[in-house]
Amino acid sequence: MKDVKDTLLDRRSVRRYEREPITDEQMALIYEAVRNTPTSYNGQQFSVIDITDQDVKEQLYDLTGQKQIKTCSHFLLFLIDYHKIALISEEKGIDIPGFNNTADGLIVGVVDATLAMMSALTMAESLGLGTCPIGYARTAAPEAVASLMKLPDKTFVVCGLALGVPREHPDLKPKQPVSLVIHKNNYRQDSDAMLDELKAYDETVSEYNRTREGAKTDNDWAGHIVSYYREAMNYRMLRALQRRGFDITR
Repeated sequence: MKDVKDTLLDRRSVRRYEREPITDEQMALIYEAVRNTPTSYNGQQFSVIDITDQDVKEQLYDLTGQKQIKTCSHFLLFLIDYHKIALISEEKGIDIPGFNNTADGLIVGVVDATLAMMSALTMAESLGLGTCPIGYARTAAPEAVASLMKLPDKTFVVCGLALGVPREHPDLKPKQPVSLVIHKNNYRQDSDAMLDELKAYDETVSEYNRTREGAKTDNDWAGHIVSYYREAMNYRMLRALQRRGFDITR
């Protein structure tokens, strides 16, 4: 196994996988890492669907257009899940408030599911496996995915994670410098200096995209990310959340 430093600092998204399956022993360790995820109140407001059926993966690929879903060994879907606590509360006669209908309830579920995904990703990477988080699992076709996964009320897909034996070792993507990510005691107030650092980082990303191994692009950082935001303005996530039992009112 890789040590913690190499696992976290050498992480990269892998989109091409060998046909070799992940072993049951490896998946058992990933499951245990997920189970041990820290969650709000220890409420464990998440669940995971492990998808290995090739036909189901092909259907998810058709919905999302993400090829790594159909070629990976395991595709994990991480969900907000208030269904389980609702089940036992009803059984015990506990009057449960509509916490899932609040912004905080939504955030709690998203954070729990995201932490669980990072637990799975970190364990998988430490085992030498390739991983790729896939947000399109949430946004591309939320109602169709919910139907395919037979999701009960009060559950919602947060993100997917492709797992497999890696067939590639992509170049490590440049990240923002520590000075832009870590603020000391309060948020930085030197906007001019921050802008200079952001412009330098933007050029670093452009250079990476022009020279990286494999497919090359002319993408910068700022324009490329804003284009994702522009595309996301067409998503109707609030309506999708409401149909899954998350009618956010406060």
